[in-house]
Formats: sequence, structure tokens, C-alpha cells
Amino acid sequence: MQLINIGFGNMVSASRVISIVSPESAPIKRIVQEAKDSKMAIDATLGRRTRAVIMMDSGHVVLSSIQPETIAGRFTGTDEEEIENNK
Repeated sequence: MQLINIGFGNMVSASRVISIVSPESAPIKRIVQEAKDSKMAIDATLGRRTRAVIMMDSGHVVLSSIQPETIAGRFTGTDEEEIENNK
């Protein structure tokens, strides 16, 4: 089982992640609010701004303060510097 760091020492199982999205759009905001209402949201931001929403196969929604591109790079093993250089 591979664990992916989503910031501040928090990890998620790579095999259980369905998608990593930005929290800016209205549909994603609705999904996050519904998850909070149904107690299916896991807030791993430690009080910081939410920059990524991670959808899990269990229906849980994980909030992270790390950029989606950075988290995706950790899945593929791409260094964060490589991501910045490719922009």
C-alpha cells in the first residue's frame, strides 16, 4: 500500500484516491459542503486555505492545503521543482 503525503504529515492511500481537484468551482464547493453535512469530509488543512479536494473511493472527501499539481506529482514521483520548472 502506497501512502501519499497531502501536507503536514497527513497521508492518504494512493490506491483509494479517485480524483484530485481544485476547490474553486461551484459544483466542487457543493460536494464539499454535502460531505461536511454528512460527516464524510476530512479536513487536513490545519486551518489553512483549502487548495485541493481529494475524492476517495469510500465517498470521503479530503481537504488539503497543498496544490493539486503538487499532490499529483507525488503520485508519479515527480519532484516539486520539476513541476515548477515545467510551468
